[in-house]
Amino acid sequence: MRHRLGTLILVVGLGVLAWSATVYLWKDPFTTAYTAYEQRRLDRKLDKRFEGWRVVRTPPESNKAASKSPDVRKEARAYRLASVEGDPVARLEIPRLDLDAVVVNGTSSADLRRGPGRQMETSMPGEGELVYVAGHRTTYGAPFSAIDKLRHGDRVFLELPYASIEYRITGHRIVDDNDLSVLRSRGREELVLQACHPRFFASQRYLAYARPIHVIEKKAVATG
Repeated sequence: MRHRLGTLILVVGLGVLAWSATVYLWKDPFTTAYTAYEQRRLDRKLDKRFEGWRVVRTPPESNKAASKSPDVRKEARAYRLASVEGDPVARLEIPRLDLDAVVVNGTSSADLRRGPGRQMETSMPGEGELVYVAGHRTTYGAPFSAIDKLRHGDRVFLELPYASIEYRITGHRIVDDNDLSVLRSRGREELVLQACHPRFFASQRYLAYARPIHVIEKKAVATG
């Protein structure tokens, strides 16, 4: 009896180790399949948002059209106000992480099961304030599984209906999971990518910081 019990415990232990190794190396296949399905749905919805969004700007003479960094704050704010929780809001590309994902508006458990999520208390890219995007690290596609591999100068791209914005990683921090000060804007455009730290735990948060270096505004359409 003891021999059988010992064998059972050993088998269960090996199974847990094997599953942990699978998740660590290749992500959780079940939750990843769910997120992949949701990402396809979000991608189609985002295409429709891109097609339906109409950018309207002030005339060039009053908007510094020759500026190297176009001012898209009005469009970004209008887009934020037009977006509700659960909406797809942007395409996120991070070459270093081999990541190409649709960003969801919101960071609830349901939102983050579908993909990286924008904290709704923060700004939309291009508003000139804090943009905070969270993502899973081990389950549901684990978009930020290798967030700690990001290095200074790595590129991050966000594509929105009104602009495409390129950011560069400037550094990182590790904070407690209940540190809400990280959601305070420092009065400038700043992208923060957040994931649990270390992997398989949620006691801390790994934050990767990025600053915008290039903005390509979408072509405005005539009105009236």
